[in-house]
Amino acid sequence: MKKLLLGLGVVLFAGLVSAQDLIDVCFQSKWFPQAQFAGYFVAQDKGFYEEEGLNVTILDGGNVNPSVQVASGNCDFGTDWIANMLVQREAGLNVVQIAQIFQASGYRMVALADSGIESFTDLAGRKVGVWAFGNEFVSQAIFAAEGFTSDLDPTVTDADVQAVVYAFDPSLVFPNEVEVASAMTYNELNQIVGLGYPLETLSVLDPAEINAQLLEDNIFTTPELLASENFKESGVTGREIAERFLRATIRGWEYAVANQEEAVFIVTGYCGDTCNGMGETQSPLIHQTWQMARVAELVKPTPETAVGAINPEAFANSVNLLTQVGLIQNPVTFEDVVDSSVYDAVAGQ
Repeated sequence: MKKLLLGLGVVLFAGLVSAQDLIDVCFQSKWFPQAQFAGYFVAQDKGFYEEEGLNVTILDGGNVNPSVQVASGNCDFGTDWIANMLVQREAGLNVVQIAQIFQASGYRMVALADSGIESFTDLAGRKVGVWAFGNEFVSQAIFAAEGFTSDLDPTVTDADVQAVVYAFDPSLVFPNEVEVASAMTYNELNQIVGLGYPLETLSVLDPAEINAQLLEDNIFTTPELLASENFKESGVTGREIAERFLRATIRGWEYAVANQEEAVFIVTGYCGDTCNGMGETQSPLIHQTWQMARVAELVKPTPETAVGAINPEAFANSVNLLTQVGLIQNPVTFEDVVDSSVYDAVAGQ
């Protein structure tokens, strides 16, 4: 019995030491816990981060700007949409992208099918609901691509589109206050369905139809972190920390996509009512199951898609669009913004 207790004590002590040796890392999410970030929660829950020697804290997003949080040193890594990241970068924030999690855009504009809105051209003269905190840039890109002005531009007095800024929840404005709502395929679209508007009663507009899609959820950090020779006095370089974090995160996403039911179970353990849908899809299980399936399509559109890979052509398309519509004034190259060596090291390239 003494040997058993002694052995148990050694194991517990070893576990304690191991936990104490983990290096603290902060990750800034873009929104509240939901399947949009399943890969990170799965990596946390399955111990992938710990296996890399990391103690990762995942910070809720929402009414914060991830690029600002990371650039200001409040967090080590973050996820953001390319539009906000590049706009903030041009404003002086020093950030660098190291991976691209969503390979396609999930952003849509949604109207009632009987509204007469069948394409983006039909937005002229309409009230269109848009988001804030950097999420409005995709809407601005769409308006500009169609040649429309909007009152998101304070210099415009007689706008083609009346943009109504609201706090994400479609039930606040759709369809009574706005004729068109912003929606992600994995979240607000299903919430609108839950409010009593089946998909067949909706007109869902995809920016890809007018080549106005922008890259969304990425992973980024700062050049200072990558250049650090001693990350947080850990004795490990910042680049090695970035590789460890990315390797575990990619494992998490691969597992989540391949095991969606389990991933949903894991995600719902991290969230409260932020996992809820609306109306008929109020149940967290129903809503997050929908969300996980849609997110998987964005993360891995084909079986051959490499999770986290950064496509230079897709990146260039986003930069060109943002430049054309005036959201960024100074064109940037792939090499200016992306450090692909971190992903390459993880992918074994």
